[in-house]
Amino acid sequence: MTATPGGREPLRSLTIEQKVALLDGVDFWRTEPIPEHDVPSIMLTDGPHGLRKQRTGGDHLGFGDSVPATCFPTAAGLASSWNEDLLTRVGEALGAECRAEDVAVLLGPGVNMKRTPLCGRNFEYFAEDPLLAGRLAAALVRGVQSRGVGTSVKHFAVNNQEAGRLTISAEVDERTLREIYLPAFEHVVREAAPWTVMCSYNRINGVYASENRWLLTEVLREEWGFDGVVVSDWGAVDVREDGLLAGLDLEMPSSGGVGASAILAALRSGAVTEQDVDRAAARVLRLVERSRAVDAAPAVDVDEHHDLARRAAAESAVLLKNDGELLPLHPAETRVAVLGELARTPRYQGAGSSQVVPTRLDDALSALRAAGFAELSFAPGYQVEGAAEPALVAEAVRRAAEADVAVVFLGLPPSAESEGYDREHLSLPAPQLELLREVAAVAGRVVVVLAGGAVVTIDEWHAHATAILHGWLPGQAGGSALTELLTGAANPSGRLAETIPVRAAHTPVVGAFPGEHGAVRYGEGLLIGYRWYDAHELPVGHAFGEGMSYTSFGYSDLAVEVLADGPEPRVSVSLTVTNTGSRAGQEVVQLYVADPECSVFRPRQELKAFTKVELAPGASTRVVLELDRRAFAYWHQPLRRWVVEGGAFELRAAASSRDVRLTAVVELAGEPVRAPLTPASELGAWLDHPVGGGLLREALAASGLGGMVDDPQLSRMMRSFPADRLCRFPGAAVTPEQLREWAAEADR
Repeated sequence: MTATPGGREPLRSLTIEQKVALLDGVDFWRTEPIPEHDVPSIMLTDGPHGLRKQRTGGDHLGFGDSVPATCFPTAAGLASSWNEDLLTRVGEALGAECRAEDVAVLLGPGVNMKRTPLCGRNFEYFAEDPLLAGRLAAALVRGVQSRGVGTSVKHFAVNNQEAGRLTISAEVDERTLREIYLPAFEHVVREAAPWTVMCSYNRINGVYASENRWLLTEVLREEWGFDGVVVSDWGAVDVREDGLLAGLDLEMPSSGGVGASAILAALRSGAVTEQDVDRAAARVLRLVERSRAVDAAPAVDVDEHHDLARRAAAESAVLLKNDGELLPLHPAETRVAVLGELARTPRYQGAGSSQVVPTRLDDALSALRAAGFAELSFAPGYQVEGAAEPALVAEAVRRAAEADVAVVFLGLPPSAESEGYDREHLSLPAPQLELLREVAAVAGRVVVVLAGGAVVTIDEWHAHATAILHGWLPGQAGGSALTELLTGAANPSGRLAETIPVRAAHTPVVGAFPGEHGAVRYGEGLLIGYRWYDAHELPVGHAFGEGMSYTSFGYSDLAVEVLADGPEPRVSVSLTVTNTGSRAGQEVVQLYVADPECSVFRPRQELKAFTKVELAPGASTRVVLELDRRAFAYWHQPLRRWVVEGGAFELRAAASSRDVRLTAVVELAGEPVRAPLTPASELGAWLDHPVGGGLLREALAASGLGGMVDDPQLSRMMRSFPADRLCRFPGAAVTPEQLREWAAEADR
């Protein structure tokens, strides 16, 4: 029998009312205590890029009443680092700050896919690719939980928009779920063992995530081996007893007794058993036990964590353009005009439940003033929220005309992206674009520094900028980190974790977002992000995985070794990477796999491995990347499992999805892939089957249909007919009973 914390009271000693009480919060942030059995209340609170613990526990949205904590870059930025070690260190710092504040579970990270760049909460999500999102999230989870604090991987699952998020039904086929929307969660669960998983608000094919047994029990627990607590998103519970039966353990926040009453009523009616309650209560008790730290929490070094936040922000920024090697700037020799209110009033995090009160805040203007430029002037140029003001633009133009370089800070205002609603377009605010046009007309060299938690279209103003540096939402140390990058104290090493489209009309979800009549069709299927742009041969503003450096890298000597073949292949891919420039720098080596000939549709290429290496000028290193069976597999819906179809696979070592440096082809045996025959299987499937085909051909040879099957053109026409419909044709000489017998024989 499962025991409560410390083994002091077995679960069976609790009353049924006490067990049910454990499945509901006691307030917004804490679980229900049972003092008489030494079961304390534990606190779950917001993350994921910093601790948001309210001082007084009450209203869920009391952002300003949170304790100060280190605000790291949001997930959109951290993902652009492509650095698992960095994510682990950030996780360790987050875990330490949670421990110091007696927080048991940090609510994050969010690993939902970026199906559309218009999703208002994209700043909290990692990537448009499940491999990248899963690996980075797992690194963060390992870091947090190494400090004795749990995580809550969210939002499980298919929460890819804010519009109608509490009720919308995501209509998506299982193969797309398995290959795109679930793998990041699966990787985190299998590799990092999060203490909790948070279910999403939305419905999935008509069923609320909180009541989806297939999702919460069959997939999450039985397939992936999850052993923690499934907690609701705050307010995601619809029918509490149905959620309990589906695998939802803990309802948050407190339902005020509504949830408990529903479960107790279901117990009385027999719809729920005490065993169902025990199962969930035992999981909650285990979570409480896990959160009991043996040692006292160590003191938090806020300065050390601020330095880590600066390192994270520097690695997250992506250099998108650098004509004439304008960057890095040389302060002692340069007169610079710093333009844009965002330089002085930074956007460093998103809006909504993840807002952190930082321990300190660096702004770029102050950091640039301290960098020792020959001259530095400033003009705000625009209001962050507001209409264009000609006087502000005129002042900025005067400053730009007097300087050697204009550094223009542009970005999305807080109102443009937030939890709770989606973005309306992909453009920067019109007053900012006007400022940039006017400045570019008088300044010979213009650096644009972008702020925002999501991509914006760049093509409409690309020509006005000599250099472009995307800083994302860089956290509390973003101002100093951006200054280090602009002046060369740090070398940009960020790479895009999402494609920047040329225009919104090119994105995958046109006509299928945000949905209608309570549902949204995932009609693009597997083709989100770079998969979509590749399949449709569309130009992109900047490609997935793209990013520039102040140095250069060469790739050579690609080698492939098949370590294991058959149904469980393993392939080792190695290559040499050389820093061919004059500065130390970091390169992200990306490995894409293509399956050019397959019995099912597959994306043109998919990211299947990556690593980040740091090299001194002229130095080389041998990079080794290993691919397992999932790198070559697809989800076979009729068989309801992953399969590796034998044949040739192309391996592409790349610096981005559209900058392939080296390629190789590997032949794999794979496994026999054949769906079970049934009487209703298509005639083509029967004829192609090594056993069933012979049996059917023999029977048809004696009938009038034999000639049709053997005729090349007629056979092509007939192949789509269900075999059992042949039984209705005059002179078919085949019965449904025979087809059933042959199907059983064929599948033995």
